[in-house]
Amino acid sequence: MRKANYRLLNQSAGERLNEANTTEEAILEYPGKMIEIRWHGRGGQGAVTSAEIMAEAAISEGKFAQAFPSFGPERRGAPVQAFVRISADRVIRMRSSVTDPDIVVVLDSGLLRAVNVASGLKPGGIIVINTSKTASQIRDEFKLNVRLATVGATKIALETLGVPITNTTMIGAVLKVTEAVKMESLSEPINTRFGRLAEKNNSALKRAYVETIVEELASDKVRR
Repeated sequence: MRKANYRLLNQSAGERLNEANTTEEAILEYPGKMIEIRWHGRGGQGAVTSAEIMAEAAISEGKFAQAFPSFGPERRGAPVQAFVRISADRVIRMRSSVTDPDIVVVLDSGLLRAVNVASGLKPGGIIVINTSKTASQIRDEFKLNVRLATVGATKIALETLGVPITNTTMIGAVLKVTEAVKMESLSEPINTRFGRLAEKNNSALKRAYVETIVEELASDKVRR
């Protein structure tokens, strides 16, 4: 897994070095900031796959990206983490885990009781949670004084895919809070990963994008 993730980083760097004339366009599109995303899930839920799909989509847009899992023993059902970094205009030389994320993605809301998912979240950062509860309910129950986005990804996955696997569904929720990658750029890596099931995965992703509710902390406004 590590070798594949570093291959993604090196491929992106090579492409960007060969496209020096497009740097200005990239900076205007996504000015000068590296986005760091930390995925929280359980073994077998596909957090690593989601991270890699996002990185592959970013690379297809000519950006720099890396994706990799937390290292160490993993077993099915145990809490796991995966990390994504995306930059429009500079090589990503960091190899460490994402400890200060801009975005945290929680595939399983049960992890809110087991893991401090808000750890290190940057000021103004946001946590995207798969839950049937509202952001206000989550904030009150778990004392999360941060921006939140919520979506019933399990319901969407069951109705669209027929299984409660939410990893690609949650990519759609992530796109609601960041423009780090374009939705159309996800089609090819999803097609490659899922073959005949790609259409259903793309449908679940797009539905999650529409149904994700973002609650801004400062103004307490809700955005759909």
